[in-house]
Amino acid sequence: MFLKICHDSDDSSLLEVLNLKQLFDPFAKTVSGRLHAGEELQDAAELTKSELSFPSGEKLPRCWLDPHYGS
Repeated sequence: MFLKICHDSDDSSLLEVLNLKQLFDPFAKTVSGRLHAGEELQDAAELTKSELSFPSGEKLPRCWLDPHYGS
């Protein structure tokens, strides 16, 4: 799955999520992924889920971010 990294600039960097279970877990604050920039394969990195959105610009679902959602 690819997600967009939200920065203050108009940068449209994409992150390939390497661990979907980590992404869906509301108790995990970070997600492991690989930036897709340039032609070379990038090293895996940990990014805060609050910095990510879908490529369309839509925010991640709250149930992926908030461990108290629904209680």
